Amino acid sequence: MKKLFSILGMLLMLTMILAPVAFAAEGDAPAEPPKLDTGDTAFVLISAALVMLMTPGLALFYGGMVRTKNVLSIIMQSFICLGVISVQWVLWGYSLAFGPDINHLLGSLDWIGLSGVGADPNADYAATIPHLAFMMFQGVFAVLTPALISGSVAGRVKFPAFVAFVLLWATLVYDPVAHWVWGLGGWLREYGVLDFAGGTVVHIISGVSGLVFALMVGKRKGYGSEVMAPHHLPMTVLGAALLWFGWFGFNAGSALSASGLAAVAFVTTQVAAASATVSWVAAEWMYHGKPTLLGAASGCIAGLVAITPAAGFVTVPSAIIMGLLGGVICFFAVAVAKNKLGYDDSLDAFGVHGVGGTFGAIATGFFASTAVNPAGADGLFYGNAAQVLKQLVGVGTSWVFAAVMTFLIVKAISLVMQVKADDEQQVQGMDITEHGERGYAYQDLMTGSPLSTPVTGISGNTVTVKETTLA
Repeated sequence: MKKLFSILGMLLMLTMILAPVAFAAEGDAPAEPPKLDTGDTAFVLISAALVMLMTPGLALFYGGMVRTKNVLSIIMQSFICLGVISVQWVLWGYSLAFGPDINHLLGSLDWIGLSGVGADPNADYAATIPHLAFMMFQGVFAVLTPALISGSVAGRVKFPAFVAFVLLWATLVYDPVAHWVWGLGGWLREYGVLDFAGGTVVHIISGVSGLVFALMVGKRKGYGSEVMAPHHLPMTVLGAALLWFGWFGFNAGSALSASGLAAVAFVTTQVAAASATVSWVAAEWMYHGKPTLLGAASGCIAGLVAITPAAGFVTVPSAIIMGLLGGVICFFAVAVAKNKLGYDDSLDAFGVHGVGGTFGAIATGFFASTAVNPAGADGLFYGNAAQVLKQLVGVGTSWVFAAVMTFLIVKAISLVMQVKADDEQQVQGMDITEHGERGYAYQDLMTGSPLSTPVTGISGNTVTVKETTLA
């Protein structure tokens, strides 16, 4: 009996010693360090490269829609963002957007100059890829977003002012909103706003900012009285195709892993773009009597914008519905509302991105389903009406913040430099007056400025031309 009690006593002591270890193993075990997954890493790096391609694609999309004398200017405004914003992002933008949270409003500068951002994963954002890969994937979003704004003010904003604008706007508008929606601790993220790939962060704030910028600088010279038709629609369609192609990286890549969720986002992206192409062309055909190639190109972009916040939260049938509605809504914003209200949103950045992004963000509150993405939330059609309210809060906040900050930024810039090109510079064309270049050989004998005019007669070696400013 003594032996038995001795054995029981020893077992009791062992139990007391080992119990904390056992419970720790069940509930409080230290988390395993994140492990890199080569497939996820390759997928995200490729997706980042696709999103990077969207900025040159945007340059071509916009470039074909302006007049001949402004083609290089608008392309340059997109291309310079690849340089300026890439550097800004690495030095301080990424830290402001995704760095350790300060009061749910902004990231700290702990990661300034990528301090502490290396090849190891950051479990808070993406546990299977290098932190640097996540940083760069987000960085190409930051590059594209201010470039979108150039479409609203094409043909009339001076290049130095535009560069100053995008640098300030990225720092004071994009980075804070990105933190609110995607940053760990961001208040809209904590509130429950859903934005899978940037409907709020990218499209709403760029579209609204573009509208405010356009209203502040005023209309182009000759707007409403001169023909301002696109000069090169094949270029625009090529740009739209590159944007559509790159958007798979934009949306599917936002899954941050080579996973089933990425496949869902890939398919919803395709069907929404296709549906909006069809619905825009159909609406245009019924309204104007003819289907146009420009309408088809614009429609696909409208569908891509609309599905962006929802791509990883909705089913494929829901994506088709969102695409069909998005194409029609954006068509009427561009073809009807803009004309009635009389503002000069040159290339319809607001009509497509601002309106399309707003529709997509709100529609996400209706169509989202946790059956698609358990990390998301159910929308109204799945029994959660509160999600619509959350989406409306995200939309309203983004609208107000982007509008107010853009107004202040443009006002501040106008105090130290000329923002809008004067009438003579607009007549000559921004390519010559801002960059000293022409987009096409023999442009002077075609269209675009007082020097570039149609030939009216040839006598000997003398070419007689007639002045025009139509292109």
